Amino acid sequence: MREKQFVEGEYFHIFNKSIAGFGIFKDPVNATRFVNVLDYYNNLIVVESFSKAVRSKLFIPQNLLYPKENRLLKFISYCVMPDHYHLVVKILKSHLLSKYINDIENSYTHYFNLKFDRIGPLWQTSFKALRIISNEQLLHVTRYVHLNPTSSNLVDKPEEWDHSSYRDFITDERILNNYITDISINSIKHYKKFVDDQKDYQRKLKLIRKLMLD
Repeated sequence: MREKQFVEGEYFHIFNKSIAGFGIFKDPVNATRFVNVLDYYNNLIVVESFSKAVRSKLFIPQNLLYPKENRLLKFISYCVMPDHYHLVVKILKSHLLSKYINDIENSYTHYFNLKFDRIGPLWQTSFKALRIISNEQLLHVTRYVHLNPTSSNLVDKPEEWDHSSYRDFITDERILNNYITDISINSIKHYKKFVDDQKDYQRKLKLIRKLMLD
């Protein structure tokens, strides 16, 4: 996808998967590292690599959903699964998305390869970015992303998954009231019901798709 398509004000669902379905985020420490990398490089002013910033203790992790200065993207929702990730974002600065994704994927690849003494690529393909064209679609994509852990039978409830924005959505009133006003639901109670109502259906749908491919 050409970079000029990623323009300010548009929303995208971004995702990528590890090579051969390798569990690159299966260890919670690794998943946390990736979330921190997402936070660190979401900045117009990056003067050194994430690994150097960590060693020099200059990096202080921040919730991805909270606003901060000099952001490239606004995170609407996210979920880091054992072998892939989902990001729903709003472009705040045009023509920088590809560089941002390359920075986070390269940074994590370097960390993972060094940690496990391996070489070679970590990602199956280049990242995918699907443009979200309506508020209704945006709302439904956040639900799809938040239900990924239950659809894969990793947890019974989506809030039990640590590396997702869902728990923040349903525990921190500032998220829906002040920060993520892009979607049409601004009530914790209503958003939780919106997600829970789809949980079983999305899980069954994934099972049907798997059976059709087996």
